[in-house]
Amino acid sequence: MAPYSASQRIAAEFTGTALLLATIIGSGIMAAKLSAGNDAIALLGNTLPTGAILVVLISIFAPVSGAHFNPAVSGVFCLRGDITPPLALAYVVAQLCGGLIGVVAAHVMFDLPMLEFATKMRSGPGQWLAEGVATFGLLLTIMGTLHVKPDAIALNVGLFITAAYWFTASTSFANPAVTIARAFSDTFAGIRLPDVAPFIVAQLTGAALAMLVAGWLFRPELRPRTETIPAE
Repeated sequence: MAPYSASQRIAAEFTGTALLLATIIGSGIMAAKLSAGNDAIALLGNTLPTGAILVVLISIFAPVSGAHFNPAVSGVFCLRGDITPPLALAYVVAQLCGGLIGVVAAHVMFDLPMLEFATKMRSGPGQWLAEGVATFGLLLTIMGTLHVKPDAIALNVGLFITAAYWFTASTSFANPAVTIARAFSDTFAGIRLPDVAPFIVAQLTGAALAMLVAGWLFRPELRPRTETIPAE
């Protein structure tokens, strides 16, 4: 990571998360308006902008802050020793605040109340498992790509989230900051406040499991050196 100041890194996390949520909520509102009640079309209209903006945001902010935009990612990178605990905490606060600002921006653009409680129920074992799987896959994608092809991180994350919108029952929140922010938007992308805590538990569980699996899976095997016997 380039030698950016702590304030620049925190601002990057705030700005990136705000733009991410503005895209998730705004595209959800637009998709619902244009889909004429067709949920498949609405989901597609929500999915493609989200995957696309992730590629853009990670590309421009990764050199500054690492482009986490996600408390689960910041937590894992802190546990791995890549960032300090104080910086990780600052990242999480910036992500939470940025997420809410992104929701406000999307609502104001579409003439909705700045914040409102979501009424869309997202609950049950299938949804919770989906969030664990989605977050596990996201973290594994991040750590695996950083190990084998760091330049592809933006594209791979964008592609994974685009796919996970469709193969998970929860449409892949995979991010505690996104989950909390979406609880304050009673739109296509919303989630009821009572459903937030189980989602976050599942997300953190999936992230922790991904860290353990990646730590083993991408660690090269250490083979003992073989001594050669000099020819006589």
